[in-house]
Amino acid sequence: MGPHPAVAAIRLAVRRALHDILIAHTPSHSLVPGPITPGESLPLVLVACSGGADSMALASALAFEAPKLGLRAGGVTVDHGLQPGSDLRADEVVLRLTELGLAPVESIAVTVGREGGPEAAARDARYGALDAAAERHGAAAVLLGHTRDDQAETVLLGLARGSGIRSLSGMAAVSGGPGAPGRYRRPFLQVDRQTARKACMVQALPVWDDPHNADPAYTRSRLRHEGLPALEKALGKGVVEALARTAQLSRDDADALDTWARQAEASVRDAAGLLECAKLYALPPAVRRRILRSAAIEAGAPAGSLFARHIEEIDRLITGWRGQGAINLPGRVVAQRQGGRLVIRQG
Repeated sequence: MGPHPAVAAIRLAVRRALHDILIAHTPSHSLVPGPITPGESLPLVLVACSGGADSMALASALAFEAPKLGLRAGGVTVDHGLQPGSDLRADEVVLRLTELGLAPVESIAVTVGREGGPEAAARDARYGALDAAAERHGAAAVLLGHTRDDQAETVLLGLARGSGIRSLSGMAAVSGGPGAPGRYRRPFLQVDRQTARKACMVQALPVWDDPHNADPAYTRSRLRHEGLPALEKALGKGVVEALARTAQLSRDDADALDTWARQAEASVRDAAGLLECAKLYALPPAVRRRILRSAAIEAGAPAGSLFARHIEEIDRLITGWRGQGAINLPGRVVAQRQGGRLVIRQG
């Protein structure tokens, strides 16, 4: 008799992610199964685990699947220090991960700032800790337990911000920073939250429900407990699946437009490298605005502080030129039109 359907579903999702990681980090001549050379270093995959149902289901699937593919499996839990006893909770998670057979396992305490609001600040601190752990252990990848439900919430938040198609594309299955573009993997983006919880239940895995997830002070919590249920009541079941599908379609479109913009950028610059307004004007708005955003970031504007309204203001220097003055952007960057050229630089 095979595993419970919920357990089978999470293991299959993790198996596929691990297979992709193995291909990405193994020389092609080494992909043929065979005995491991003594002293040979096996790729390490870490799981980021809060102790909640999603990440515990992910940890259990990683512990089961990794050895079958010749991978080492470890775990990291981040103590945000936002609740009394959070250090004890982190110690419990370390114990649970160790009992699953993961190694190395560690808890990392972080200090959460205030920039961007509590949710964004906690996220920044968490990813900083995970990046540091991955570097310290030489991990090939870090698995994150975001589910299809999380993806649906992310799409709705992007829609509310009005930030464009990239915002609607939600979370990528594979992501990472400039130094480690494929570090983060999200195997559960096609798995619903209920399946992960069911997998924990049938395996008798203890889980912790973070009270912040039910706190109406947090935007995502209100969306989870009020917004999405209201949408399902008004539109019927299937809203979460439809939003997740929208994310993938939007990501495909956004990736194509990004590629177009990168290819077009050289053609709209003059010999000195300045952007020519007439050539920019001839481009489709979606392509032009991507070039403008890229130029602003290159000049020093922080990507996280550069919003659609900033790009629209720069765009008006191209499409609605009436002699207006310079546009002030985040990071002390200034955009202005000079003699048919668009100059974006530090002010």
